[in-house]
Amino acid sequence: MQKPLMSIYCWSITAALVLLMPGMAMAEVYIYLGPNGERLITDRPPNNPDYSLVARRDTLANAGHIMADRPINLGGKADFRAFINAASTLHKIDPALVEAVIKVESDFNPNAVSKAGATGLMQLMEKTASHYQVKNRFNPRQNIDGGVAHLRDLMDRYDGDLPMVLAAYNAGATAVARYKGIPPFPETRRYITKVLKAHDEFRRYRYDSSD
Repeated sequence: MQKPLMSIYCWSITAALVLLMPGMAMAEVYIYLGPNGERLITDRPPNNPDYSLVARRDTLANAGHIMADRPINLGGKADFRAFINAASTLHKIDPALVEAVIKVESDFNPNAVSKAGATGLMQLMEKTASHYQVKNRFNPRQNIDGGVAHLRDLMDRYDGDLPMVLAAYNAGATAVARYKGIPPFPETRRYITKVLKAHDEFRRYRYDSSD
């Protein structure tokens, strides 16, 4: 994921989008509920009496449950396996790989929000979610469906080369193309190592396979 805080996407009935400046990372953040059910995230109170304050926070860290308007500890990995298995079967992706990506991306927290605005179990960016027709990135089923479809496309693009697939999932296909291989980003290198390790563990102990 990119490091700077550029924007955050709040899903609602109207799918409101609010851009945040990089300097807001440590500033107060206000979360308001609009008249049509939309959620507004801003660094200052809006000049609109129709918006009611939902929460005020020092940072965006761990704010996913507020933006999703549901409890922060919703479910666990066992609750999502039906979605994982269904999406994996549809897109012909190893479910152990999907679980490994989710483990490293969000640790099975459907409310996770990164500093770059990646959201949900598989940490989908807004553009990626839109491409795969994910309407609500906080919805576990939709998030998993979109993330697994993205993995399928990357597997096809890189002929099943898993480190390359994971590099593109983390840093983006543009970065992989620019460096003609795995980008030299420490975060991306660590990400690949973590996912491959988790993948091996899930295959051995969850799916009883070492092939």
